[in-house]
Amino acid sequence: PAVRRAIDAQLDLGTLFVSPCEDNSEVAEMLAERYGLPLWRFTNSGTEATMDAIRVARAATGRDKIVKVEGGYHGHHDEVMISMKPPLSVAGPARKPFSVPSSAGITADTIKTTIVVPYNDPEALEDVLRAGDVACFIVEPVMQNIGICKPLPGYLQAVREITQRYGTLLIFDEVKTGITSGWGGATGVLGVTPDLVALAKSIGGGLPLGAFGGKREYMDTITDGRVVHLGTYNGNPLCMAAAKAVLREVCTREATQSAIDLNTKIVDACAGVIDRAGVDANVVQFGAKGCVTWSREPIQNYRDYKATDFDLAYAQWIHGINRGVMLPPGLDEQWLISIMHGEAETMNYANVFQEFVDELLV
Repeated sequence: PAVRRAIDAQLDLGTLFVSPCEDNSEVAEMLAERYGLPLWRFTNSGTEATMDAIRVARAATGRDKIVKVEGGYHGHHDEVMISMKPPLSVAGPARKPFSVPSSAGITADTIKTTIVVPYNDPEALEDVLRAGDVACFIVEPVMQNIGICKPLPGYLQAVREITQRYGTLLIFDEVKTGITSGWGGATGVLGVTPDLVALAKSIGGGLPLGAFGGKREYMDTITDGRVVHLGTYNGNPLCMAAAKAVLREVCTREATQSAIDLNTKIVDACAGVIDRAGVDANVVQFGAKGCVTWSREPIQNYRDYKATDFDLAYAQWIHGINRGVMLPPGLDEQWLISIMHGEAETMNYANVFQEFVDELLV
């Protein structure tokens, strides 16, 4: 209701003036408070947010190469459409993956300048940064393109130290985790501050909105004109009104924590089902998101994900749809507890999961 009221009110005032509005400043200030990074710019999507953050990193460092994680998704611009879900037959060695284009139309030069490393392997990252020619390392602090893949203890801290040592900027793609993880996103929850953060999805309250922010010395590349950041609809009043309502009235500390607490109940219930049945599955939670992965142990990287049982994952998805549980269609996705969900709706997932496992064992 808060987002709808904000949108309705803004519709009467105007939706697009192609110039800054007061809400730009207010939303930027709220993001700065949440994420501890002072300067913010607005886009229309997460793809644009990561694209612009990479451009800032290249301008700030004077370097061309970037590094991403194998299996990581950061939007559909060319620089990051590399090794999103590569077939293992062409992916190369696990610790030194090949850069595999994920679409036709990506130039050979782009493939050469995007280097791929495994997640949760700081030594592999250091190996490619040692030459001192990498502009940035872009990574989801908690991978959410392969279910939920958490960082091992100390991984992000090591990444932060290694990138600083070699003058490489660290970009956290928090498009999925930025609001759903808790106050301050994964950045705040995990206690590691990157140089730049990209946001989208939840911050717009259902409207198309992205944002990227960072430390002053890097965002100043836009302020002083070295980096050009343009867009007719960037930071338009309608999306800004929605974002202000999301940040101020909807996704408050208290409301977000309530959703996380409710999610914990589902996760615990599903874990109990798995333990009692003895099936090769595990359930993972991060913030208000969770997922069941069909492997005995939680995955640690893309290669682990590829070894999970996709047939069972697909069967579970179809089973849920036929019983009114509609999850995202990708088997690499997660459930998300929203502010509007109640215990009855959410625990229904655990009940349907119990039914599915019972049928497996018949």
